[in-house]
Amino acid sequence: MAVQTGLGEPRGPWFISPELDPDGRGWWDPPEREPGGRRPGRLLAVLAVVAVSAVSGALAGGVVASRDGAGGPAAASAAPVPAELVTAAERTVPGVVSVLAGGGATGGSTTSGSATGSGFAVDDQQHLITNDHILAKGGGGPVTVELPDGRRFAAEVVGREPRSDLAVLKVPASAGLTPLPLAKPGATRVGEPVLAVGSPLGLAGTVTAGIVSALNRQVRLGNNRHSAVQTDASINPGNSGGPLVNARGEVVGVNTAIATIDGNGSIGIGFAIPIDQVQQTADTIIGKGG
Repeated sequence: MAVQTGLGEPRGPWFISPELDPDGRGWWDPPEREPGGRRPGRLLAVLAVVAVSAVSGALAGGVVASRDGAGGPAAASAAPVPAELVTAAERTVPGVVSVLAGGGATGGSTTSGSATGSGFAVDDQQHLITNDHILAKGGGGPVTVELPDGRRFAAEVVGREPRSDLAVLKVPASAGLTPLPLAKPGATRVGEPVLAVGSPLGLAGTVTAGIVSALNRQVRLGNNRHSAVQTDASINPGNSGGPLVNARGEVVGVNTAIATIDGNGSIGIGFAIPIDQVQQTADTIIGKGG
């Protein structure tokens, strides 16, 4: 598959940072390589904005615990975590689920052609928000939701909005998920602490911390341009569709994409769909589909 370039440009999602391109090469041209794959004369940073749902085949063997450092230096002491973030995490995790779409999603494990991501409850009717691209990667197959306590439910797809990369699911009332409060539109501020909650690499209930790095960041995913919240909270495959919450436990966005260097994982630049767009789209879908 040819590498495409252009974050926020018509031919995304790949781009070459122009600040690192002394030859004046256009944004649309991938860097040439000499025989053997070496780039001629310089190192260019190639960033990709990638949707952060996880396709099962790409994760096989991807989580390995190394035991080689037994005799190495002691790990640095963890920085103290503000008490309000601890409280926000405690309030958020019970309302966040893993989403398994397509393939063998209902059979206890994912298979080729299935996809996994995250989602969260938004009301007491057990409506869930997630990313549409998770369902798209699942090929329109069955959708299963796994709760924090390990229970699984077949989910009804209430509606999808590919242009916004959002979808609404619904599970039975017996799921008893705790809905998450939504932040007020326009209340998010650059520099405020946030938590990303979801199931990166299938690790359900994972919480990572960071700040809001920027607002109204223009990001192109597929054929659509998104105005996104940028964060340095660690976001990885499987986080897609999960909430980005502030220190009060209010959802400020839906984690959707990350930028990577040469496609090699999170580099601390993640993107979330802003809560005002999420709420508007969800209200429309729920109003139409119940």
